Order: sequence, then structure tokens, then C-alpha cells
Amino acid sequence: MRMTTTQQQQSLRAQLWRRKPVTRATRESSEGLERSLGTFSLMMFGVGATVGTGVFFVMHQAVPDAGPAVIVSFVLAGIAAGLSALSYAEMASAVPVSGSTYSYAYATLGEVVAVGVAACLLLEYGVSTAAVSVGWSGYLNQLLDNLFGVTVPAALSSGPFDAVDPGLVNLPAVFLVAVCALLLVRGASESARVNTVMVVIKLAVLGLFVAIAFTAFDADNFADFAPHGVTGITMAAGTIFFTFIGLDAVSTAGDEVRDPQRSMPRAILGALAIVTTIYLLVAVSALGAQPWQDFGDAEQAEAGLARLLQDVVGASWPGTILSAGAVISIFSVTLVTLYGQTRILFAIGRDGLLPRAFAKVSRRTRTPVNNTIIVACVVGLLAGFVPLDDLWDLVSIGTLVAFIVVSVGVIVLRRTRPDLPRGFRVPGYPVTPVVAIASCVYILAGLHWNTYAWFALWLSVALTFYLVWGRRHSLLNRAAHAGLPLDDDATPAKEDQP
Repeated sequence: MRMTTTQQQQSLRAQLWRRKPVTRATRESSEGLERSLGTFSLMMFGVGATVGTGVFFVMHQAVPDAGPAVIVSFVLAGIAAGLSALSYAEMASAVPVSGSTYSYAYATLGEVVAVGVAACLLLEYGVSTAAVSVGWSGYLNQLLDNLFGVTVPAALSSGPFDAVDPGLVNLPAVFLVAVCALLLVRGASESARVNTVMVVIKLAVLGLFVAIAFTAFDADNFADFAPHGVTGITMAAGTIFFTFIGLDAVSTAGDEVRDPQRSMPRAILGALAIVTTIYLLVAVSALGAQPWQDFGDAEQAEAGLARLLQDVVGASWPGTILSAGAVISIFSVTLVTLYGQTRILFAIGRDGLLPRAFAKVSRRTRTPVNNTIIVACVVGLLAGFVPLDDLWDLVSIGTLVAFIVVSVGVIVLRRTRPDLPRGFRVPGYPVTPVVAIASCVYILAGLHWNTYAWFALWLSVALTFYLVWGRRHSLLNRAAHAGLPLDDDATPAKEDQP
């Protein structure tokens, strides 16, 4: 018998809003991935994906908007990220699997929302990786110039659409993506060890920057504190917010963490504390050492903090050390964000919303090699040909939407599955997640309208793919047609128990 129009509509509605049950299998299975990461390695993933972008070169994007009040922008972004981090910690302990906010949305808000969040995450991680790779190219040139008096030719160190000095391709950025992809193919534990070493080096270098910059501190640089008012502060906070992507990166590793219910919350909160402290110290010392107007100089934007130190000391050696630290630091950012995107694709493929090839894991290396190659090719093209200035706010909007969804997910999961064991519970519930949502919405309001236009276009493409292909191939859809139970080992919620 053919379905009536009403039945078809009900069926489509059921498909769109079906949720993936949080079963024992969901919480324990790693689907071929190796559980090799501990709390410290995971925390270094968060720091590695975060520290490097905001302090090394986004200052030159945000300071012209806010002036010295960019410190307030950092605080605002940090508060929003911190409140959201508490929600991440609870969700990561309740649903400790790969996939980050995508997996959390699938378990709490429904399949169509999960697909939309997945689109945000893929945009966030892909564009962020390309953005930091482009910034790495500038610091590499600065380092080569200081050490050997040579630089990569302009034709091979900037893309064809670069507004300042267009070239053919940003070859160093493409090279960085390729090296990170090769390292990730070798294994997660190997990548984690390399990242930990690089994080320790970058923190030491940033400590040196703060110490030297404070020797030239001039309080008069803060006189015109907020030249563009609240609007400028909010715009800068939106630009800065993408640098907190590292907090989300921790939650992409759920299937590769030993004791994830305990390790993931600790890693997320530990990374937040380290990152916020470093950001504020660097921002205050940099603004005290240089008038805020100089941060808008296009020539100074490339390897800006290294040039700032050279001006302070009157010699090249501090800039050389900072450039070397930045080269190492941004390498670790690229490594972790590339890792995060491959694991999100793995989770989506495992659920049947992408072709099964995305869920394949190499038997030898225990890594999703297909995903790594695909992501590296796409990100490499972006990094090689798209200018840096066009990337920041797109990453921020994806990050903000993901942070909003995870806070909503905490509220929903508290109501629908209060029985789930949680290694961490959000303090001040329900006020904390509600304030987190409100702060993220406030920062979203400060982004440019064209950012929303590009974001809406990308989201429409992802949802179209889901409606045409994904919903029919979803594992939940196949299970429903086969009449298989989905939640056979879930405990009823307390309010449903007799």
C-alpha cells in the first residue's frame, strides 16, 4: 500500500528529528581506533590547537577593531568559551565518543540538527587549519630571513587572491598541511607526543615574549582605550573566538582516550585555564609595548609579534626566537585541527551520513587514512590559494554555533537521560549553560553580515546533501526499516520509572 501524503510527511519528520541512543555500545566502542591518549596528552591537544593562532597573528586582525580594549574582547571571548567549556566537560563525560558536538547533537537534538552542527564543525576545522597554515608561512619567511637572509619568493609564499602581494600559490602553507597529514597517518599516539613537545616549546617562547615586551611597557598606549566603542569590542571578540577551537578539539578524540569519562573533562578545563592565562599576558604586554594603531599596518601583520620584539630590543635575535617558536607553535595548531576534522568525518561516516569509506580505519596504523588524505587535499587547496583575511569570521561562526549546541545539549540530556553516569556535572545548572548560550549569541551579533551569507550558503549545501542522500543511508534509518531495536541496554530515565 502506498503511503499517504500525511504519512510521508510524518515519516520525513521522524527521520529529521530521530536521535541516536546513548547506549553502552555508543559509550564504549572505538570502532578500530586505538585508545592510547591520557589526560595530559589530551590537555596538550587543547592547548596545542588554541595557543598559537590568537596570540601569534590574530592580534593584527582584532586590535584595529577594538584598540586597547581588545583585552576586554579576549576576556569576553574567554568567558563565553569558559562557560561553554563546562558544558563540553559534562557532555564529554556523558557521551565520551569521537565526533565532538556532532555526536552530542545527534544524541540530544536530532539527526537534522546533528548534520547542521557537522557542517559547522567541518567549516570550523577546515577553514581554521587553512588559516593558521597561511599565518605559518609568514613566520617561516621571517625566520628564514633572520637566520639566512633569504625568503621564499613572493610568487610561492602567497595565493593569487592576496590583497597585499598576490602570488601563484602559498607553497609553505601547502607543505605544512602535507607534513601534518603524514604524521597523523602514522598514528594518534605519535602525533600526541610530537604535539606535547611543541606545546612546551611554544609556552616557553611566549613566556620570553611577555618578559621582553613588558620591559617596553608604556601605559600611555592604553589612553584611547576603546576608540570604536562597544561595537568594536564585540567585533574583535567574534574574530578572536575561533582561537578557542582547541576546547572543541579535545572532544573529537573520545574514541582514542583511555578512561574518557574522567580524562576528557579534566583536559578541557585544564586547557582552558592555560590558554586564557597566556592570551591575557601576551595581549597586555604587546599593547603596552606598541601603540594600537601600529597593529593595523599591513606590512607588520605578517609575523607581527616577532617584528614587535625586534623593535623593542633593537636587535634581531628576539624576533628570531619568537619566529622559531611561532613556526613550531602553529605547526601544532595545524596538526591538532587537522586531526579533529578527520575524527569528526569518521564519526559521521560511522553513522552512515557519509559514505562508509569515511569510517574505515587502517589495520596497521589504527587511523582513518582515507579521511586524512581527503582533508589534507581540501585544506591544502584553501591554504594555497585563499587569502587569510577572508577566513577568520567563518571559523568563529562555526565555533559559536557548536558552543551553543553543546550547552543546549546539556540541558536536554539532563532532562531526557538523568540516569547517565557523568564524570563531571556543570556547576550552577541550569544558569551556567543558559548564560553560555546568551554570551555566544551576543558575540555572534557582532559578526559581519557577509559572514552569515557565506555560512548560510555552506549550511544549505550540507542540508541538501543530507536530504537527498544522508537520511536514506543513515544507520538509524536502516535499523528502523529492519525493525531492529536501537536502545536495548539503555536505562529508563528517572521520571519514566515507576
